[in-house]
Amino acid sequence: MKKKSTSQSAFFNLRVLIAAVFCLGALAVALFAQTKSANPTQQSNRSVGAQDAPGTQTPDVVRLMGPVIQNNDLRSLPYVAPNTEIEEKRLTRYPHPEIPSPTNQSAYPRFETLVKQITPPTPTMPAPLLTFDGMNSSQSGCMCLPPDTDGDVGPNHYVQSVNSSIKIFDKNGNPLNGPNGTTYNSFFLTLVGTPCSGLNNGDGFVFYDHQADRWVVSDFAFPGTLPGSGPFYQCVGVSQTGDPVSGGWFLYAIQHDPANPTWIGDYPKLAMWNSGGSPAQNAYYLTVNLFNGVTLGFQGVRVFALDRASMLTGGAANTIAFNITPAGLGDSYSLVPAGFRTGTPPPAGRDEFLISVDSPATGGVTLTQVHGWKFHVDFGAPGNSTLGLGVNHTPNANVTVAGFVDAFTTSTLLVPQNGTTVKLDTLGDKIMTPLVYQNRSGTESLWASQTVILNYPNGPTAVRWYQMNVAGGNFPATPVQQQSWTNGNDGLWRWMPSIAVDQNGNMAIGYSTSSATQEPSIRYAGRLASDPLNNLGQGEAVMTAGGGHQTHSSGRWGDYSMLTIDPADNLSFWHTNEYYPVTSSASWFTRIGKFRFPAASPTPTPTPTATSTPTPSPTAAATATATATATATATATATATATATATAVPTATATATATATPTATATATPAPTPTAPKALKATNVTATSFTANWRGVSNATGYRLDVATNNSFTNYVPGYQNLDVGNVTSKNVTGLTARTTYYYRVRAYNGNGTSPNSNVVQVKTRNH
Repeated sequence: MKKKSTSQSAFFNLRVLIAAVFCLGALAVALFAQTKSANPTQQSNRSVGAQDAPGTQTPDVVRLMGPVIQNNDLRSLPYVAPNTEIEEKRLTRYPHPEIPSPTNQSAYPRFETLVKQITPPTPTMPAPLLTFDGMNSSQSGCMCLPPDTDGDVGPNHYVQSVNSSIKIFDKNGNPLNGPNGTTYNSFFLTLVGTPCSGLNNGDGFVFYDHQADRWVVSDFAFPGTLPGSGPFYQCVGVSQTGDPVSGGWFLYAIQHDPANPTWIGDYPKLAMWNSGGSPAQNAYYLTVNLFNGVTLGFQGVRVFALDRASMLTGGAANTIAFNITPAGLGDSYSLVPAGFRTGTPPPAGRDEFLISVDSPATGGVTLTQVHGWKFHVDFGAPGNSTLGLGVNHTPNANVTVAGFVDAFTTSTLLVPQNGTTVKLDTLGDKIMTPLVYQNRSGTESLWASQTVILNYPNGPTAVRWYQMNVAGGNFPATPVQQQSWTNGNDGLWRWMPSIAVDQNGNMAIGYSTSSATQEPSIRYAGRLASDPLNNLGQGEAVMTAGGGHQTHSSGRWGDYSMLTIDPADNLSFWHTNEYYPVTSSASWFTRIGKFRFPAASPTPTPTPTATSTPTPSPTAAATATATATATATATATATATATATATAVPTATATATATATPTATATATPAPTPTAPKALKATNVTATSFTANWRGVSNATGYRLDVATNNSFTNYVPGYQNLDVGNVTSKNVTGLTARTTYYYRVRAYNGNGTSPNSNVVQVKTRNH
């Protein structure tokens, strides 16, 4: 759901420090034992293989409306503006006030600093190969919070979804469906007779179906406002080809709960599952949280299986759906369905997996379970479909995990920001999308992530992640590995994670970071398959350093992020998330980035990391040569970070052996934040355009341009507010008015931050 935007000193010596470490360690062991032994709110463990027999449950079978065949190029669709957004409270399992909780930093900051000096993290996480801006608040047209940032990568495209539009890029970051993308109201306009035709309200989602070379996009729609009586619908588009711009689409709509038309399905999440078999386990799975649209009271979770085979051909399609009431959920909600991209497809007939965690009515509860469901679908004999156990569809299994506390107190507004008292929403009461399945050399695993709070109620938040082996299609008693990631307890708040695994079993997580002294930023961390268990052994890297923060009192942030694997190589990770380049009430931006572990990984211990030595090129075809040597320099690593105008991909040979020296694995220190560039006189001035020029600065990997009609930069030219122009020193500014005075300025950026503004240059367009 969305919100509308309005517009102490102490002395320590080493002996004391070491003694304190041992004391805290003993305390941690005691606390862990306590949390493991007592938690009366948890559901009892069940047999990990338990599953109801076909024919013992009664699903809903509902025909999807459509398809409507849409053969037009998205660039030719009529523009239909997003709906006026209404301020809405985030809907949760139990109500939580949207009042920021006071955030108390650590009571022993000096102690933590000294610990980090003794055992500092040594990150070897690869730097981004490419980053570029996705949609921003202005381009989306809805001027709403949060952005609901989502996206996926295909062989030739990156498709991003935000509230309330999609934008399609080539894999160098060039937009293909216009600078502002395509609104959901335009996209689903021809689904007449449903709210999808002009009444779309966000919570968008997009993914690439790699088995069929198709794209799937979805959002929800309803008339009027919320609270309101609906009716409430999910709108779904399946591309006719692998070209999401001009290849055509099949459009469908489904009411969230036809038996309860005033119930809204909130926070929809989707995944593709196709294991074949008989009956074929082949569906697009959709989960929503059900709330009474009038009272906003929680009603349960609804899980749909959409007939993928029929939808891929543009045929009539049914959905098989089950409602899980609060009696079957306990304290949980927000089930996440599993999808897969790399490795071998699931064994024939393998049922779909879904998981959740509890979201208790009050904060501070230590939880020790992840709940698991299996969905067996039969489109030929729908009555044989089953979800979970019994009439309440309780979980098939409960996986026992290390104790954690959901990231909320009396509020979910906990994350501090630099320079403001406004706190951000953790969404720390659920498993985050995606849930990743991988079948690698016969080992079936589920990978998941969530946000938890440490040192309750003071924080910070951390990213908790799991690997759970699901041999034979059964949930395990305990995970293979798990961790609450803090990057060596560096004090940053980490939240809004998304997880992915490449074909070699290397895993990464992208997420947001913030603190009372650092602006909200985008980072990622990961591990090689050969790393020791229970740790993101490759450390952390910065994808985008925020240049500002959000001051809107709602605190809404993200709602989700997304990390996926490129099907072109099954190795490259693509992440999209929210950030602010400058401080604003609600004018959010999004960023899209790409990174990849060295091609030779995983390798035997010790693990040498190839060092990139790219040859710069002004074109997107830049290549690089990689050799495992001990001569890595900061320049080499920094140069490998491309912008939207130059993709520097280390594609050449990497010679890595188990005898590489430790210096071969070191990651170069990020270059310092660039100094402010100097803006130069405009050239090529016409009645409707001019070329903005500036002098480049060292360490910059790109520049951002502002153009306005006043020198205080409160009236921006549309499309030219914080425009990322890449690593260039000029930009042609078009679409201007004759005989009008304009002003421009630029900022330089790299992975470590953004420079101050340049000087301001004034330019007046010609008469004709």
